[in-house]
Amino acid sequence: MFRISSIIVTLLILYFCFWPVPVEPIAWNAPKDLGYQGVFAQNHKLADLEHLDIAREHGPEDMDADSEGAIYASVHSGWVLKKESGSDRFERWVDTKGRPLGMDFDAAGNLLVADAYRGLLSIARDKSITVLSDHIGDSPILYADDVDIAPDGKIYFSDASVRFGVEVNGGTYEASLLDVMEHSRSGRVLVYNPADKSTKLLVDGLSFANGIAMDPAGQFILINETSEYRIHKYWIAGEKEGQMEVLIDNLPGFPDNIVTGQDGRFWFGLVSPRLPIVDFLADKPWLRKLVQRLPAFVRPAAKFYGHVVAIDALGEVQVSLQDPSGKYPVTTGVLETDDYLYISSLMADVAARVKKHDNLLAHKGAKQ
Repeated sequence: MFRISSIIVTLLILYFCFWPVPVEPIAWNAPKDLGYQGVFAQNHKLADLEHLDIAREHGPEDMDADSEGAIYASVHSGWVLKKESGSDRFERWVDTKGRPLGMDFDAAGNLLVADAYRGLLSIARDKSITVLSDHIGDSPILYADDVDIAPDGKIYFSDASVRFGVEVNGGTYEASLLDVMEHSRSGRVLVYNPADKSTKLLVDGLSFANGIAMDPAGQFILINETSEYRIHKYWIAGEKEGQMEVLIDNLPGFPDNIVTGQDGRFWFGLVSPRLPIVDFLADKPWLRKLVQRLPAFVRPAAKFYGHVVAIDALGEVQVSLQDPSGKYPVTTGVLETDDYLYISSLMADVAARVKKHDNLLAHKGAKQ
């Protein structure tokens, strides 16, 4: 009996020390988690969301509106859904045969889609789909994540991870967990020029490059760096062209999509509060590799907590809307219209919105 026990223990030790895993973790220093205080003091302003039917789909990860007021949502199955103006339900519109994530309409009314499986797509009004970019040179785009368009027509989009493609790793969430665990800073931002159909590298070395939001004047873009809890400003024009700076840092959660709203607001979602175990493991790559050998259900995972935030162009927090219960989970971002805030989610089986009013948008804060 003792011998059997010794063999089992030895095999377990060998497994946890040497079993191959897909990640090669890199040490980094996590900033101290300040939690929900100051401008991020806990509230319940997202607790009473109105739910909208999404045709038995799930994961309305991003939403956008066309010039006629119809709302579109990208969902897990590969469909882009459409809600006509005045309706309270979404219907299936176009199947991309991939996993559509971020979306934006161009000046001609085409819906541009960052599809995690297929790259940068353009969907015409007649529902025909064109792949604009799925490679940059010899490097495939494995995790197209978000997209926005400059006033000059150039298209900026993120490739969240060069290391962990979505299709081969079981989905967007699964691939993102691998990238967070490795922290090898393989994310990048690309720019597609419709004039010559070229795709060029703008920024690399980002730890899970996520949301992209364009300054309406075309001076800069904002870039979410999810795994380092921060948002960058990259100047694409003016005296600072080509420079990048941290706009807001040490967020209380993992930032996802970022979208240009109204009145100078830029909205983003926090898909989960920060996880103490992730910060503890940050400078211990050997231990992160061991954790990756544990069963999936005990590894670090997103905690359900509803939270969306609006900042201005200087990084000052304007609005922080929360639901600590997480009834509408893994909040990825906001589409702001004249009347509503539409809240997107990576995992919900409905879409959600809340009617705008002065008290909802009254929160004012300062740079974190």
